[in-house]
Amino acid sequence: MASRRSLQAEAAAFLPLTPTWFHILLTLSEQPTHGYAIRQAVDARTSGRLRLWPATLYGSIGELEDAGLIEEWAPADTPDALPRRFYKLTRLGVRVLVAETERLEGLVRLARAAVGRRRLT
Repeated sequence: MASRRSLQAEAAAFLPLTPTWFHILLTLSEQPTHGYAIRQAVDARTSGRLRLWPATLYGSIGELEDAGLIEEWAPADTPDALPRRFYKLTRLGVRVLVAETERLEGLVRLARAAVGRRRLT
């Protein structure tokens, strides 16, 4: 079994994530789903500030699959009769999302501290 440090290093090798990768992983952390649902969730979460057009979305899904962060998943039951490819996070994908979230939290703490000092002077 790999050590905790090597797992962290493996996840850290993917950082920083692009906004597209981050939002795809974040969506899949909520539940496994298909590409169009990912697109809708990202659009809603970002109030339209990040739009995943099909070429960007499916290109990124392919890259995330190749990187081992997500994998295709076959649900037992689908909500409609449309042929869709569903995806879910892998363990590595979860670790990478957690590592990126921690990295972003650190940046926010630094920025808040800097802004707080600026307001006081």
